[in-house]
Amino acid sequence: MIVSDGFVGNIALKICEGLAFQIFGLLRKSMDSSLLSQVGGMLSKGAFKALRKTIDYTEYGGAPLLGVRGVCVIGHGRSNANAVKNAIRVARGAGARALMNEKIEQERFGRRGPGMTAQEKD
Repeated sequence: MIVSDGFVGNIALKICEGLAFQIFGLLRKSMDSSLLSQVGGMLSKGAFKALRKTIDYTEYGGAPLLGVRGVCVIGHGRSNANAVKNAIRVARGAGARALMNEKIEQERFGRRGPGMTAQEKD
């Protein structure tokens, strides 16, 4: 988990995406380099497919944006139908666990939310 402002978080995310893309590309190139590595690649195909699915952003859909009133899920700019479906799943789950934002407000501002008087909160 990375906690940051939007600009720094987006840079960190882009670096991770680019690194994963490059590693998979280098791995694919390395596996095509000899007959022995091609056989090893075929034997490892299932493990690589599982790894790809684990780091695929479309499987996660999006990430909840904390610190806002309500439920907000940030998705990838090039999300496909599967990513949107999973982002809706994340939002539904975040709605069921909406207490997280309330907990952040309580720890940051005490019993009252930001800019609220005691009468408004009660």
